[in-house]
Amino acid sequence: MSIQLTEEQVSDHIHPNVPEEHLEHDINWKQEQVEHRQHGHRKDAALELLGNDRVEMTDEQSSLVARKVDRFILPPLCWVYFLQILDKSCVGYGANFGLQTEAHLVGDQYSLVSSSGYWAQLAVCCGFTAFLVVRVPTKILMSACIFCWGTTMIGLAFSKSFGPLLANRFLLGMFEAVNVPLFTVITMTWYRRHEQPVRIALWYGTNGVASMLGSLLAYGLSFIVSPVLYVYQILFLTVGLATVITAPLIYWRLENNPATAKFLTPQERLWAVERLRNNNTGVETKEIKWNQVLECIVSPSVWLFIAVTFCVNVGASVTNTFGPLIIKGFGFDARQTILLNIPFGFVQAAVCVLGSILAARFGYKGVVIISFMLPCVLGAGLLYGLGRTANFQGGLLFGYYCIGFLFGCNPLIYAWVAANNGGHTKKSFAISLVNAGLAVGNIVGPLLFSSNQAPEYHPGVAAVLGIFIACSFLCGVLTFVFALMNRHKEKQRVAHGKPAKIIDTSMHKVYQAAPDAEVEGGCRLGDQAFLDLTDGQNDEFVYSY
Repeated sequence: MSIQLTEEQVSDHIHPNVPEEHLEHDINWKQEQVEHRQHGHRKDAALELLGNDRVEMTDEQSSLVARKVDRFILPPLCWVYFLQILDKSCVGYGANFGLQTEAHLVGDQYSLVSSSGYWAQLAVCCGFTAFLVVRVPTKILMSACIFCWGTTMIGLAFSKSFGPLLANRFLLGMFEAVNVPLFTVITMTWYRRHEQPVRIALWYGTNGVASMLGSLLAYGLSFIVSPVLYVYQILFLTVGLATVITAPLIYWRLENNPATAKFLTPQERLWAVERLRNNNTGVETKEIKWNQVLECIVSPSVWLFIAVTFCVNVGASVTNTFGPLIIKGFGFDARQTILLNIPFGFVQAAVCVLGSILAARFGYKGVVIISFMLPCVLGAGLLYGLGRTANFQGGLLFGYYCIGFLFGCNPLIYAWVAANNGGHTKKSFAISLVNAGLAVGNIVGPLLFSSNQAPEYHPGVAAVLGIFIACSFLCGVLTFVFALMNRHKEKQRVAHGKPAKIIDTSMHKVYQAAPDAEVEGGCRLGDQAFLDLTDGQNDEFVYSY
C-alpha cells in the first residue's frame, strides 16, 4: 500500500517502516549523497536516487514538474543557442557589408573562413565532445564553452586579414562544437520522449529568431560610422561581448540533472526522475562505457542518421553562409538584402515549431522530415530555373524562403536520435557523430558555391537539389530499419518471458506509470530503465518512427 505524498514527505512504498517525521530528512540526505557523487558517479543518477523503488505519481504531478523544468532549464538553452547561431551568422552578415573587400579576401578564402569552424567541429565531434558531455558536469561545461567562444568572437572582431579570420573562426567552431550534443542530452535528461521534440524545437528554433534579430542588428549597426572599426568588426564585437557576459549567468542558473536540481522540492525530484522511467534511456552517469561506444559505431541507424543530417545541413550551410549574397544577386542593395532575410528567419522558427507539433501529435518524425523536404526541392528548383531579372524577383524570393523548411528537420533528427538510443555513453556518442555529419554538411555546402558562379549559382543549386531528394529517400529507409528493429525486440521479449507488444507510454501525451505487475523471472517491466543499458541491451526498448 502507498499513500499520496505532500511536498514535504515521501511515500511509504519508497521508504517503508520509516517514521513520518524522518522521511524528509532521509530523502534530503540521499539526494545530498547523489549530488556529492555527481562528478564521478558510475551508476545512473536516477538509480542512485530511487534504487529499485518506484514513486507513485499522477499526470498532474508530472505536468507540474515539466512546467518547472520549462521555467528553469529551457530559457538558458534557448538563449545560448540563439547566441551560437547569431555568432555563426555574423560572418554572412559581415560579407554583406564588405568583409571580403576590407579583409582583402580573394578566391575561395571567404568560403574557407566560413567552413573552418565546421572543420574544428568535425575534429572534436568524433568522440571528444561525447567524452566531455559524459564526464564534465553540465553547468561547468556549458559556461566554460560559452566564455571561450565569446572571447574568440571578440578576437574575430579584431581580425583584418585572412589568417586571423581563419584562425578565430576555427576556434569559434571548436568551442561551439559541444552545444548540440550537450543540449540534446540535457533535453533527454529532463523530459519524457513525448515532450522532447517540442523542447528541442524551441531551443533549435531560435535559429530563425537569430536570423531575424541578427538581420535587424546588422542593419542598425551598419549606420555607425567609425574611423577605427569596419561595420563587420562592430557587429562581431557587440555579439562577442554579449556572449562573454552570458557565461557566469548560465553557471548560476543551470542545474546538472533532476536528481539534484535545487529549484525542485525533494518530492518533485523524485517525480522528475520517475517520470523518465518509460523513456528507457536513463538519466545521467559519469562513466565512459566502451562497449556502448562500440555498439554505437556498428549501429546502422546511427550511420543513416549521420547521412540524413549531412544532407539537411548542406542546404542549411548554403543559406547561412551564402543566403545574403544569393538575395543580393537578385538585384537588391546591401541593406535591402539584410531586411529581406528577416522573413526567412521567420520561416525557420515557424517550421521548427510546426514540425515538432506534428511529430508529437502523430509520432512519425521520418514522415514529417520527408514532407518538409518537398518545399525544399521546390525552392531549389525555382532558384535553378528562374532567371535573375527583375520580373523574377518574387519567384526567386519565394523559392529561397521555401528552402527554410529544411530548418525544421534538424530538431526532428536530434529528437529522433535521442529517442532511439539508450545508454548515457551511447546516446552521447551517437549525438556527437550525428553532429559530425552536420559539420561535414556545413563544410561541403559552401564549397559547392564559388564567387565565379554568381549571381545564378547554378552548379551549387543543382547539387543541393539532388541532395534534398536523396535525404527524403534516406528517411524512408531509416523508418523501415526501425520497424525491423522493433520486430526483433518483440522476439527478444517473448524469449525472455515478457509480452511481445509493449505500449510505449513515453510517447503518450498523458503520463502513465510503468506496469507494476511482475512478469516471468520475478522482474517488472521498467526495472531496467535506469540500469544504463543501451537500446540494444534493453529488450523493453521500443524504437520510435
